[in-house]
Amino acid sequence: MYLELEKRLAERLRAVLKDKFGAELAQIPMEIPPDLKMGELATPVALQLARTLRKAPKIIAQELVAAIGSLNGFASFEVAGAGYINARFDRASAATAIATGTEHSPFAQDHALVEHTSINPNKAAHIGHLRNAILGDTFVRLLRAAGQQVTVQNYIDNTGVQVADVVVGFLHVEGKSAAEVRSVIDDCAERFAKSGKFAEAFDYLCWDLYARTSQWYTTGTDAENEARKKLRYDTLHAIEHGGNETAEIAELISTAVLRRHLETMLRLGIEYDFLPRESEILHLKFWESAFELLKKSGVLYFENEGKNKGCWVMTRPCAEVTEGETDEDAKVIVRSNGTVTYVGKDIAYHLWKFGLLGKDFGYKQFFSYPDHECWISTEHGEANHPHFGGAQAIYNVIDSRQSDPQANVIQALRGMGHAEQADRYTHFGYEMVALTPSYAAQLGYQLSDEDRAKSYIEISGRKGFGVKADDLMDLMIAAAKSEVVKRHTDWSDAQVEEVASKIAYGALRYYMLRFSRNSVIAFDQDMALSPEGETGPYLMYAAARIRSIFRKGQTTPENVLAEFAQLSPEKTAAFLSGEENEDIWALWLRAGQRMSVLDQCIGTSEPMHLAKHAFQLAQDFSNFYHHHHILTEEDAAKKLFLLATAAVALRELVAVLGWLGIESPEAM
Repeated sequence: MYLELEKRLAERLRAVLKDKFGAELAQIPMEIPPDLKMGELATPVALQLARTLRKAPKIIAQELVAAIGSLNGFASFEVAGAGYINARFDRASAATAIATGTEHSPFAQDHALVEHTSINPNKAAHIGHLRNAILGDTFVRLLRAAGQQVTVQNYIDNTGVQVADVVVGFLHVEGKSAAEVRSVIDDCAERFAKSGKFAEAFDYLCWDLYARTSQWYTTGTDAENEARKKLRYDTLHAIEHGGNETAEIAELISTAVLRRHLETMLRLGIEYDFLPRESEILHLKFWESAFELLKKSGVLYFENEGKNKGCWVMTRPCAEVTEGETDEDAKVIVRSNGTVTYVGKDIAYHLWKFGLLGKDFGYKQFFSYPDHECWISTEHGEANHPHFGGAQAIYNVIDSRQSDPQANVIQALRGMGHAEQADRYTHFGYEMVALTPSYAAQLGYQLSDEDRAKSYIEISGRKGFGVKADDLMDLMIAAAKSEVVKRHTDWSDAQVEEVASKIAYGALRYYMLRFSRNSVIAFDQDMALSPEGETGPYLMYAAARIRSIFRKGQTTPENVLAEFAQLSPEKTAAFLSGEENEDIWALWLRAGQRMSVLDQCIGTSEPMHLAKHAFQLAQDFSNFYHHHHILTEEDAAKKLFLLATAAVALRELVAVLGWLGIESPEAM
């Protein structure tokens, strides 16, 4: 509702400005006043135009208000302060519009490609990976809510040094043969399938082995460490080259770990459409095709002098390099030994994403979800497969430390003449997840006095320090269970498990979303699971409380809203008027902001706004609930109106929680 009224007012103002002043504005600034006494919308457009029109802002505002006249959905317009225009909604018509819930998204029906998660397939997923996956999955849900066609990709670096380290660990630290490695993978799969205990799973075994191998590289003599370092890179090169037993072992390890990653993320409702792997980018020669395109467009040049001599480097825009000198800070794409940097391979990959490479992957089915298949790249795949790539907009959920490589890819696209694609390429960056010192201690980690004084404790996969994603979810479910059992002694074990799982998963997702992407998260389980404050459980409790109102009232939200549609506008206006009903009007307004918040989230690539909106909606309902006696109201029309208020709040809260990937139980 809010978004539609904003658009309606902006269109009228745009027409008035053109007709009365000959001024054209692409965007009319809109704000929500800090106090309802000032109205529901405000615009400082008169202040913005004062210099151009050479008039006092207040006079411009007065002339605009006079020219606007009456506008459907609005009760009045008035000039405030030095030249603001405040707009007041027609409350009855606004409530009717909100109750119908028919507002549509204003977004174009683009094909968007969102890449997220992208965990190295060398060990179990940890808490830091969850932030990436939850951010990406939530943004996918937002784009789909806006009507966009979205393909979800999870990039798999199965030829990188992290996978090589685990291969080294099996073959050289533990001294296993290739046949024995295969046996370990099979044994872990069988034990995990029988026990369901994550400690039995292959990705957990690799977690410990990866940490031990990282230590092994530095714990020998100087000569031994040098030899081990050479062994590491020989293993890496064998994996990259392919067609040998080392590469085959790496394939087995990375595929087994990847399958576990998908199972871990599925616990949180996170699914994927396609898993592009680096091995296919290498073996299908994506880079070779991209290299020719980059040279042809002049984005790359060969350096004959300076520290980058013998390298292919990327032209920098507006680089201040004196004629005859070398650009020492130019980005190297191909090293002097002929190897390609990470950025080079990423440029090739993103040319494919936009359908600009002229090559494609092979595809085969890899993982089944309830309603679709997840495909994986291969060199020679199945003939019939969905179309991937060729997107109109790309969102890459990659941590903020990768800002420079991401900027280089955008620069390359722009340099090749693909300015439109470069403009629609979004690096969805985020900061790390750490642990509060108290939670790290709770998990059993030994902390120094210096550590305990820190605001957070960083985690490290190489050191084996952190909390595995599956362990974290199990710990949170166990904690939630203890609370559910206290409140529902008559529930079966299955009921307790189901509700506790929803609480735990919702608490975890909300905690990862409530902070700005640019903030470091210091995770604390007790804070995340708290039923009070800005938490997932608080929102779920709010929804459960509203549902209980309808159970006690022996009706349903749907029936109430059907009856509310017959209530006269005069009655509705009366129930929304007066200072004693401002809290009700505030709740209706909040309920009408969902599409406006969606617009804000997508425009800023920031799901935090939706998390804040959900919390404020729950708070507004709590305020309303404590001030009005819904079920004991004696006036039948007023009781219907109060129930309709609760019904709208529930519908909006459940919808927003769904966009956040949170399922609210019927009772808690």
